[in-house]
Amino acid sequence: MEKKPTRDSMTRAEKFEFVRSLPNEDDKIDYSDAPARLPPEVWAKGVVGKYYRPLKKQVTCRIDADVLVWLKAKGAGYLTQVNTILRAQMERERKPRKGKSRTAAG
Repeated sequence: MEKKPTRDSMTRAEKFEFVRSLPNEDDKIDYSDAPARLPPEVWAKGVVGKYYRPLKKQVTCRIDADVLVWLKAKGAGYLTQVNTILRAQMERERKPRKGKSRTAAG
């Protein structure tokens, strides 16, 4: 009696062929109630980056004691405040200034 092949015993090509041989269920989806295209007024309400959350990277840094006291005095979340302050400064520096060149020579 021949042993039935398992996923682990199949080669990559055999797995690919197996998956291709499975019935495609996409043709059974009923799209009759779906609009062909969203109207422009729907797109006008869209917000780019609404759910964007930048990746976080853990670092260690030294902060002056008086700055740390000031941040902690604002309440919980002082590390979030540090990030907010640094992000605001980064965005200010990234914006081109009118009439000023951002190059080192200019």
